[in-house]
Amino acid sequence: MQILKLSALLAIAAAPAFAEGDAAAGERAFRQCASCHHVVNDEGEVLAGRVNTKTGPNLYGIVGAPVAHMGEDFNYGDGILAANEAGLEWTVEDLVTYVQDPTAWLREATGDNGARSKMSFRVRKAEDAEDIIAYLASLAPAPEEAEESAQ
Repeated sequence: MQILKLSALLAIAAAPAFAEGDAAAGERAFRQCASCHHVVNDEGEVLAGRVNTKTGPNLYGIVGAPVAHMGEDFNYGDGILAANEAGLEWTVEDLVTYVQDPTAWLREATGDNGARSKMSFRVRKAEDAEDIIAYLASLAPAPEEAEESAQ
């Protein structure tokens, strides 16, 4: 258990520079997301949230991933699938905007004013959104690890 805590702290300290929020604060703020989302790595290790959460998708490696990255394995709404079909990928900026107003982001990203997000929760403060995304980025594999696992 101590090793797991130490690895989480080291991961937070090594958060990618492109995620500008405070990853430690994001870990605390992620609690509001954990009722629907979890972060489980490729080995099946639970890094955040509860494993049996099926409402929202796994957020492991979300920064830089294609929108709706879980593909057919997850029950996404039509709006987010349209964003996926358009080839959109999750940037830090898009994720911060999305978690603050998912439906508005989808409408802007897809150009469809009728698009609706299945995610009804909104992170109220931009700072909290930035912190959550920094935390999620800190849980992702280092870029060289991601490249190796893709090969």
